[in-house]
Amino acid sequence: RIVRIIRNEGGHALLVGVGGSGKQSLSRLAAFICGFTVVQIVISSTYSINDLKDDLKAMYHKAGLKEEGVMFLLTDSQITNERFLIYINDLLSSGNIPDLFANDEVDAIVNSVTNRVKAAGIVPERKNCWDFFISEIRKNLHVCLCFSPVGDDFRNRARKFPALVNCTVIDMFQPWPKDALYSVGKK
Repeated sequence: RIVRIIRNEGGHALLVGVGGSGKQSLSRLAAFICGFTVVQIVISSTYSINDLKDDLKAMYHKAGLKEEGVMFLLTDSQITNERFLIYINDLLSSGNIPDLFANDEVDAIVNSVTNRVKAAGIVPERKNCWDFFISEIRKNLHVCLCFSPVGDDFRNRARKFPALVNCTVIDMFQPWPKDALYSVGKK
């Protein structure tokens, strides 16, 4: 299922299940099958919004300029600041995160994609080049959110940040029945 989700342009997954149900493992397996690089943020006591923005920029460069498939794997325990979800919400909804790049960085990106825009038969204006870059992001950068349904956090986040639900394919992970676990283990 996850492979089918992330193979689509703008395909993002929201995996909901209790801890230990295999959400991250299956996400990594799906990324391997698709040939994508898995990027996961490393939370520390000093990890801030600016660090998230730097990580997102690196993913954008990989996906948009190098044309590499990238899976951004994010768990609910890594969201130490609710403001992280503002950026994730924009990434999920359109791929365009306002103010992620400074003007000089945007100019460098536009210059980098100009030849590819010309090759695609599009007039290489600044807006067209930026739109081309964002379309490459939507093709190559896929978010896989691994959330737990336990507690109020999931419900509150879904209400405050609608793209978490509206712009993802939701996959609920249910616990395995005991007889199914037994039969798989027996084989």
